[in-house]
Amino acid sequence: MHDLAGYEARGLPAVLVASEEFVSAARSQGGALGIDPAVVYVAHPIQSRNDEEMGELAEEHLDRLISELLQGASS
Repeated sequence: MHDLAGYEARGLPAVLVASEEFVSAARSQGGALGIDPAVVYVAHPIQSRNDEEMGELAEEHLDRLISELLQGASS
């Protein structure tokens, strides 16, 4: 989240990718840093996924990630 705050401060679009387990924590930390970043939440857990499953997860959310980045770039 600190990296996102730094990117936003420099006018660079960024998107946080986090698992659904961290919705509350992401909102809280974003608020503490004074930012409201673009976020794409994915199914939890992530750490137990193999490479193929991670690829599928990335494919599943790719369009949303690109959309959020492009929206941030036009802001």
